[in-house]
Amino acid sequence: MRGLTDAGPSRGPASAQAVITAAAVLAALALFAVACGTGGTGARDEGPAHADSVGNAPAAKVPSPNPSQSYDKVNAVALVKADPAVSATVKRDLKPCSGNEYRVDVTYGNLTGGTADDVVVNVLTCGDAVGVGAYVYRNESGAYKNVFKAEESPVYAEIDKGDLSVTKQVYEKGDPVSSPSGENVITYSWAGGHFVQQDFHHTDYGNVAGGDTQDPSGTS
Repeated sequence: MRGLTDAGPSRGPASAQAVITAAAVLAALALFAVACGTGGTGARDEGPAHADSVGNAPAAKVPSPNPSQSYDKVNAVALVKADPAVSATVKRDLKPCSGNEYRVDVTYGNLTGGTADDVVVNVLTCGDAVGVGAYVYRNESGAYKNVFKAEESPVYAEIDKGDLSVTKQVYEKGDPVSSPSGENVITYSWAGGHFVQQDFHHTDYGNVAGGDTQDPSGTS
C-alpha cells in the first residue's frame, strides 16, 4: 500500500501539468478562432490569398497587329504630279512650302474593298492651308489608279467609317479666306466600281466671330 501512496504524488504534478498545457492550447485556439471570425486584424486569411491571386493572375494579352492594318507608304507628291487626271493648276501650285516640305495630307484606309489600302491625298496651300485638290487612289495590281477627284477649292476629303467624306467650304461675297459662310459635306460609298453619293448636308456658320450679327427681325 505504501507503494501505491508513493506513486500517487509522483504522477500528480505531471498530470496537472498536462491538463494545464492542454487547457492553454485550447484557449489559444479559441482566441484564434474568435479573431478570425470577427475580422479583428487586416492580416487575415483573405490577405495572402488575395496577394496570391494577384501574383498568379494571367497577364493581359496584347493584341497582335492585324496584317490588314498595314499599308505601303507612297510618295504622294510624285503620285499627284504624275497623275493625268490632276489639273495643271493644282500641279503648278504643288510646290515646297519650306525646303522639301510639301503641304500634302495623306490618309491610308479601306474605301474600295480592295486587298490593299486606298490612299486619300489632299493638296493644300502653304499660307492658309486651303484645300485645292482632293484625290483617292486605288491600288490595282501594284499600280495606283485615280478613282476620285475634287478640285473645287476649298475642299478636303477624309475617311469616315469606311466612307469617303468630302467637305467643301462655302463663301459668300466679301468672306475672307479664314471665315467662310458655311460648308457642304458630301458622303460617298464605293459601289459598282466607283463612288456613289450617299448623303449631303449643308451647315451655315454663325457670323458672330466676324462681328456682323443681324437681328432675326431683319433689322441690324
